[in-house]
Amino acid sequence: MTLRAKAPIAVAACSLLAGLGLPALGRADGGGGPGSGGAGFSSSSSPGPTAQPGNGQVSSSASGITITTQQSAFLTGQLQFSGSVPSSDAGNTVEIQRYGHETGWTWAPTAEGTVASNGSFQVTWSVNHIGRFAFRAVMTGSGQGATASAGWPTVTVTVYRSSLATQYGPGFYGRLTACGQRLRRNTLGVANRRLPCGTKVAIYYNGRTIVVPVIDRGPFANGADWDLTEATGRALGIAGTAQIGAVSLPRTR
Repeated sequence: MTLRAKAPIAVAACSLLAGLGLPALGRADGGGGPGSGGAGFSSSSSPGPTAQPGNGQVSSSASGITITTQQSAFLTGQLQFSGSVPSSDAGNTVEIQRYGHETGWTWAPTAEGTVASNGSFQVTWSVNHIGRFAFRAVMTGSGQGATASAGWPTVTVTVYRSSLATQYGPGFYGRLTACGQRLRRNTLGVANRRLPCGTKVAIYYNGRTIVVPVIDRGPFANGADWDLTEATGRALGIAGTAQIGAVSLPRTR
């Protein structure tokens, strides 16, 4: 069992980002600003790329159809899709389909709506599963089969689960983690009690996101689901214990 340094406990305040149901997670106890981060599974002390913005929009156009949505969502929230099709398709049905590990790597119907007279559409998905998904807008009422075209516009969205995370590191640098990696001040990673070593995990906090590997076991206190290395916390602007969004990312096909 890997020992843990105790992080100060202070759950960050949560609010909703408009139209997303995303926690605008505030600073945790202790201060500290954003630092370097990345997704490498390595014992190197070299910092990787910094955390990236995680609450922007994604959009795609193909075959005269446009689809727009948010790049991040949270379980049990609402994810809004908007877009446009040729006005000749007014009154027809646009279907939002998703593709990923949870759907068995096939396109699955997710939500649908009716095209307005000006060719625009608005569709809402009540989010019921976490993961990283491709979404596409498919016209199903215009004589085109839902699988007839490879040109449907497609966007990628990550869906997170709200979770409690602690931090560890000081006092244990230089020791081996449960996954056999030597812990350094710049080591990017996360501890989890069940996920296999090396599993990539996407983490969302206060509008920023980063992908890091599972490198250790834990946490074993405070009812937390994740234990972030100090470097991971710095990359996201977290100090201490905080409410984050997290989801493991299985290998794509």
